[in-house]
Amino acid sequence: MHQAHLLLDAVSRSRSVLLTGPDGPDGDSIGACLALARALRGLAPGVRIDVAGQPGFRYDWLAGAADMLSDGQVGTYDGVVVLDGDRTRLTHGVARAFAAARWTGLIDHHRSSGLDGYTLPWLEPAAESTCIMVYDLLAAWGVALDRDYAEALYTGIIFDTGAFRYSNTRASTHRVAAELLALGIEHWTICERVLMERRFTGLRLHARVCDQARLCAGSRVVVGRISRATFAELGADELDVEGIVDALQHVSGVEVAALLVERGASRTKVSLRSRGKVDVAALAQSLSEHGGGHAKAAGASLPWALPDAEARVEAALIAALA
Repeated sequence: MHQAHLLLDAVSRSRSVLLTGPDGPDGDSIGACLALARALRGLAPGVRIDVAGQPGFRYDWLAGAADMLSDGQVGTYDGVVVLDGDRTRLTHGVARAFAAARWTGLIDHHRSSGLDGYTLPWLEPAAESTCIMVYDLLAAWGVALDRDYAEALYTGIIFDTGAFRYSNTRASTHRVAAELLALGIEHWTICERVLMERRFTGLRLHARVCDQARLCAGSRVVVGRISRATFAELGADELDVEGIVDALQHVSGVEVAALLVERGASRTKVSLRSRGKVDVAALAQSLSEHGGGHAKAAGASLPWALPDAEARVEAALIAALA
């Protein structure tokens, strides 16, 4: 496997390497980073391997999560590898480290990610998840999997396949999952923690979004919104947002769902989900040059205030369904 050889060679020639996901990393990004970091520490013991990102309550139980660096703790590194995202969506401290690094890598399966700007890019749009790509790396290096590896990899696989409900699930996905289950992981506990568990503040936020969601385009589109005022009122934060847009998507008759989250006076994050008729990765890219993701699950950071962003996103969704 050519990518495995190139990556390990670059790491072995370095003093320090940072592994990171995009701003607001999800289960696939966190699982991939933690599994890869553990493998590289064993294969290149003289190299400092750090992982940047905030795991949040859904992932803080994973082995290595407690040692992940906040953005302010990130220093300088010989190499920086971005997993399950691209260099346009990094936090400020990580972006500085990326710009100063001697070499940079990409390990991702989102077809909207570009290859420019990396020394060692590996983009595999056919892969179900980035954790599957890391699984392939570990296999190429001959790394013996154990329960800690299995929990990290399984976390990413179920996150990006929706616990094997999404159309990207293949027979090979189940074969990898079976191998991980054979290592003794409690798959039901992982599914509960990663996909189902939420804080009470998150439950209240979920209820508020659903209560105020709007249907449009003949009930084919549903739009939800979260303002900073709503976060403050409910005592919630962005860790409570995960999963809400997926609930909106499954309203009967809805083909596309959008959730807009106010991030500042002139900044709004949009998450998009599709039943398949609309390529929301392409739609996200039409809204922002840094938008993208999967055909059925995508997002973008928009340079508009919440009301303006909501109007523009709604218009784009209606046009896409016309």
